[in-house]
Amino acid sequence: MPVTVNGQTYYRTAEVCRTIGIGRTTFFRWLKEGILREAGHRDRRGWRLFTEDELNRFEAEANRIVESN
Repeated sequence: MPVTVNGQTYYRTAEVCRTIGIGRTTFFRWLKEGILREAGHRDRRGWRLFTEDELNRFEAEANRIVESN
């Protein structure tokens, strides 16, 4: 369930993965490889929190079509 703080909605990693249709392993690999940017926010437990804008960028990347040779 998304978290709302001061009118801003944040999504945790599991919610992002479920929404954009990728697994956690892929998500963390993409973060490590720099394909996705690291979270700008974390909660008290240190869990990553992503804004809706970040979620939309991640979804665009997950659905990007790459031409193969």
